[in-house]
Amino acid sequence: MADSQLKDKSEATAEQPTNGGGQPKPARRRQVFPRWLSRLGLAALAVLVVLGAAAEYVAHNAEPILRRRVIASLQQRFHSPVELDTLHLSVLHGLRVSGGGLRILRLAGPNVPDAQPQSVAPMLSVKNFEFRSGIRQLFEPTMRVVTIYVQGMQLDIPPKQQRGSLLANGQTGDDPKRRGQPRLGLVIDKIVCSDVTLTIETDKPGKQPLVFAIRSVTLRDVGLKKPFLFDALLVNPKPVGDIHSTGHFGPWQDDNPRDSPIDGNYSFTHADLGTIKGIKGMLSSTGNYSGTLGEIGVAGTTDTPDFALDMSDHPVDLRTEFNATVDGTTGDTRLNSVHATLLHTALQVSGMVIRASSAASGSASKDGSASKDGSASSNDQYGIPGDSSQNIPGHIIDISVASDQARIEDLLTLGVKTTPPLMQGPMTLRARLNIPPGHVSVTQKMRIQGTFTIRGATFDNPKWQQTVDKLSMRAQGDPEKANAQDAKRVASQMEGIFALANATLTVPKLNYQMPGAQVDLTGKYSLDGKAFDFNGTVRTKATASQMLTGWKSIVAMPLDPLLKKNGAGLEVPITISGTESEPKLGLDLGKLGAQIFSRHKDNGQQGAAQHP
Repeated sequence: MADSQLKDKSEATAEQPTNGGGQPKPARRRQVFPRWLSRLGLAALAVLVVLGAAAEYVAHNAEPILRRRVIASLQQRFHSPVELDTLHLSVLHGLRVSGGGLRILRLAGPNVPDAQPQSVAPMLSVKNFEFRSGIRQLFEPTMRVVTIYVQGMQLDIPPKQQRGSLLANGQTGDDPKRRGQPRLGLVIDKIVCSDVTLTIETDKPGKQPLVFAIRSVTLRDVGLKKPFLFDALLVNPKPVGDIHSTGHFGPWQDDNPRDSPIDGNYSFTHADLGTIKGIKGMLSSTGNYSGTLGEIGVAGTTDTPDFALDMSDHPVDLRTEFNATVDGTTGDTRLNSVHATLLHTALQVSGMVIRASSAASGSASKDGSASKDGSASSNDQYGIPGDSSQNIPGHIIDISVASDQARIEDLLTLGVKTTPPLMQGPMTLRARLNIPPGHVSVTQKMRIQGTFTIRGATFDNPKWQQTVDKLSMRAQGDPEKANAQDAKRVASQMEGIFALANATLTVPKLNYQMPGAQVDLTGKYSLDGKAFDFNGTVRTKATASQMLTGWKSIVAMPLDPLLKKNGAGLEVPITISGTESEPKLGLDLGKLGAQIFSRHKDNGQQGAAQHP
């Protein structure tokens, strides 16, 4: 049995291959990864490298072809010289096309060939652009691009007299020389633009071109014969703030661009009123608009929770609901109706915001607020200087304000520096506000004229109210109460005409009534509360002697006939001067002496006539 095992072992050893030293070779391992699959992977990688290199070669050599195609397509579309500085293709991450320095001299050919010199600025220029597409689409008659990104676009639309039709040159069938030729073109689904400047020129004397600075805008379904969708973000220059608007524009009207339709919604946020000298606050507004470029109807709301004037610096809550009509080619705005709420005061506003050049040329508003001589108020009956803004760039604000639900303390809080306000009470108001252009503060250049009525007014300043209470008691013939510390608190009635200019309130007519007395005044009041200068007359129900007590009453009896006038028990001239915190109310002794002397002289002449 041992011999048999030994034999089997020797036979197994004999069957194993040996190396040169007589030692048996190790057994081969089974090959797990087939050699042919590895070779196939290497071949595929080589093919990919070759294809990539070929694609880059094709893309590099396709650049001149595509550049010529883009230029030819644009020249054919606009019938205008086209310049393109650079155009590059890349296939590293799909087919990517980028370029820069695109200039189109005319978006519409001139009415007369070669009427527009070659040296003028192009109507359209683009700093950079980029889009992606397929290689196969490069060789199709119409190349379709899903999205094209444009940066640094400047679009300049000249007056109609200096251009032809935007549509006619785009229709190759309208040109007999082009019939039968293949139509080259680019179809773009969406255009995303940033840093856009749109300028609409005018050839009308005295009018400036309209310039739109747009931070970004996305256009969809762009076409000259149909409206296109837009989503725009721009920075309003003054007051500085962000405007976001979405809507539709077009189709473009060649004969009159002002007739091009437009509609959409907007939001105006973070509008810093502090960028307008003289006012403060952060405004926000939302609304919608529709119409044509020359007459856009706008409806919306505004909210300014911290509105203030620099001369008072008292923030108040100001909210408005408005309906306006805007000329998109000039910026002129007609305020059809504005309902404003200032604290507890409701105001109805209407009027115009027009360019100074428009007013100077006599383009009156539909409500007649601008006169033909360019001034917003040619009949200045309250001593406000005339409008000298015709040669100053900017806008004129000319509005009418009316309210039957005003509070005098609300208006004084907004406009007067001192605290608390001078008086309080319900008020009716009719006024005209004019703000010319200029670089000075709004509060310094605004001009207001109007009429007002205040019912049931009381003074917040204790000294003022105490003076009124005592005067009322004496005027009613009850001087004992006037001498008491607990004189009855009375309410006043007031009506008059006023004018505001250079932060000074001028009152050419003021009728002030309290129980037992009537005061007629004229004068001026500085809105900073530092100066009062009023004079007028006081007429009372009681006579001079009835207004006094004790021996003073007896001494004053001879003066009663001299101080009586026009049915009043007493009529004397008075002055009010000083400041709001330290008012000084007194008799105008000079006028009073002249009045007594004149009355005494008249009485003497009457007595002499009765006793010859």
